[in-house]
Amino acid sequence: MGIFSWILVGLVAGLLAKWIMPGDQKAGLLLTMGLGIVGGLLGGWAMSLITGEGVSGFDIRTILVATLGAIVVLIVYGLVRKNAK
Repeated sequence: MGIFSWILVGLVAGLLAKWIMPGDQKAGLLLTMGLGIVGGLLGGWAMSLITGEGVSGFDIRTILVATLGAIVVLIVYGLVRKNAK
């Protein structure tokens, strides 16, 4: 996938993760996209460890894996933000 595809998947995954996660994360569009992209990379890396193959296409599996990764990243972001206060 190209960089534009990863940005699109990251945006979708970040928005889905914010929708699924309860609470107010106070993250704007760019932070949401960034967390989604990081989550997608994290999810793809985890899937490559588990299944032996990464995520390479733009399909529902890619979005689900990226969303799960984005949820993990959003949880960590919330914990870091909470501890910083």
